[in-house]
Formats: sequence, C-alpha cells, structure tokens
Amino acid sequence: MDHQMPGMSPPPPPPMNGTTGMHHKMMMHMTFFWGKDTLILFSGWPGSSTGMYVLALVFIFVLAVLVEWLSHCRLVKPGSNNVAAGLIKTLMHAIRVGLAYLVMLAVMSFNGGVFIVAVAGHLVGFLFFGSGVFKDTEMPPYHKTSDLPPLSC
Repeated sequence: MDHQMPGMSPPPPPPMNGTTGMHHKMMMHMTFFWGKDTLILFSGWPGSSTGMYVLALVFIFVLAVLVEWLSHCRLVKPGSNNVAAGLIKTLMHAIRVGLAYLVMLAVMSFNGGVFIVAVAGHLVGFLFFGSGVFKDTEMPPYHKTSDLPPLSC
C-alpha cells in the first residue's frame, strides 16, 4: 500500500548501472565555518580555487565599501530640480539597497572570511565617507551628510 502524500512523487529508483547514484554536492552550512570551499552568491563560485576565493572576498569588501559610499555621498546639488533630484535619490536608494542585499546574501554563506571582509568593508567605507575623519572642516552635530536616509535594519 502506498502511504505517500497526495501530489508527492516517489523517490527516484536506484541506478541500475552499478554506481551508487551519489552526486558530489556542496552542503550549505548553517553555522559559521572557515575555509575556501564555499559558495558565495552564484552557483559554483568561487569553487575550490584559492585565487577565486580571494577574488570573492575582495568583491564582497568592495560591495560593502560601495554601500557605505552611497549611504554618505551627495550627488544632488542644492537648488536642483525637485523631479530630477527625486529620481536621482530614488535610483541611488535602489542601488544601495541592492548592493546591501548582495552583501547580506554573501554573509549568509556562513563563511568566516566572508563575514570578516563584509564588516571590514563597512568599517573602511564608514571611516572614509561617514566618519568625517578626512574632512577639512569641523562637522557640526546632526549635519546632513547624505542625499539618502541612513540604512535601518
């Protein structure tokens, strides 16, 4: 008697050619781990190559820095046309949120190296673009330094 749920198909039969039918699949970790053998953002990337893993870390670092830059940059000049300024701010917001989600998805690989470079990218980005350390003039408190509102989680 078949005890399957309605709409569920039975498991595939074992292969008849003598192989075990086992495929090498990369397991998704649900806890932090260390190592270069991981999947980040795309199927098969970075693979098992150390060079590609380092490239992936650099990519995530740059994405995090770009999120901070977009969070603190001023591309709209005072006195700009309201419609044009609103469209530019909307586009900047969409790009910033998209990049922030990419960083978040990369961190969800649970790879310790990815987590560290994502945080480091946000740290460096904020240091250069948000902290005011490299400004020539003293910034008064609560000074509007960006076209966009701060990211809130």
